[in-house]
Amino acid sequence: MFAYVLRRLLYALPILIGVNLVTFGLFFVVNSPDDMARMQLGVKRVTPEAIERWKAERGYDRPLFFNGAVHGSAQVMDTIFFQKSLKMFSFDFGRADDGRDIAQEIRDRMGPSLALALPTFVLGLVASVSLALILVFFRASYLDFWGVVLCVAMMSISSLFYIIGGQWLVSKLWALVPISGYAPGLDATRFLVLPVAISVIAGVGSNARWYRTIFLEEISRDYVRTARAKGLSERVVLFRHVLKNAMIPILTGVVVVIPLLFMGSLLVESFFGIPGLGSYTIDAINAQDFAVVRAMVFIGSMLYIVGLILTDISYTLVDPRVRLE
Repeated sequence: MFAYVLRRLLYALPILIGVNLVTFGLFFVVNSPDDMARMQLGVKRVTPEAIERWKAERGYDRPLFFNGAVHGSAQVMDTIFFQKSLKMFSFDFGRADDGRDIAQEIRDRMGPSLALALPTFVLGLVASVSLALILVFFRASYLDFWGVVLCVAMMSISSLFYIIGGQWLVSKLWALVPISGYAPGLDATRFLVLPVAISVIAGVGSNARWYRTIFLEEISRDYVRTARAKGLSERVVLFRHVLKNAMIPILTGVVVVIPLLFMGSLLVESFFGIPGLGSYTIDAINAQDFAVVRAMVFIGSMLYIVGLILTDISYTLVDPRVRLE
């Protein structure tokens, strides 16, 4: 097990370097350091001298990938890519273009993102699995048919509709909760009830339909027929056998959500004014703050790789026959 995890972590290094390289390439295809300087300095104060001074202060006065003005290893090391990338592997993300410390901003904003993402993740998983099990229990009935129709309808509607409709109905018309904003501590509950409910409703249609397909595939296997032949009830068969053996594909899908637990939801946080990592990323993209965008992409890639490793480890807990080598 330890050798497997260590090997996977070593494999992650070239992946993170490649993701960082692609991020650099794509960002500087759209924006040059001069464009970034103009965005930060403003129209009235933009002069060639101010642009050059801004780039020198932030290390953007070097070549991007290769410095032909020097010799030896400095041709690679004295570049924007090397200088900006090496520190990230020690979690030193530097400062944003507005001067704020990125690592401190991430620590401050992680709490609101987790406060939104964790209940959404848990409640969404419970609701989706429960609905899928109910549809499978009443399979080939009118309840199953209209349940699938409802799931398809819910997954066909844009999440923006749920957000805007929920804000108008629950916050503006009924005035039950604030329409947007955030407060620390227990006061955060009244600000998070609506975005959590909307996030769960927006995702339950597609997830329940997918879990239903997994359960239907499992319920037709030989071990299920054997369990029924022993006289076990349908409820026991579903919860003790089908659900347990369907956990591997469910865990595979759940790992996709793990980075979002820390990175936050881009749309929900932006529309509800929650100061999390999702809204932080959106604001950085709008401001063309490459330092923040690079840091958030790096953290997201790292969390996704860690999630994949944890998923492989969880396979051994769900099914003892699985061995990691």
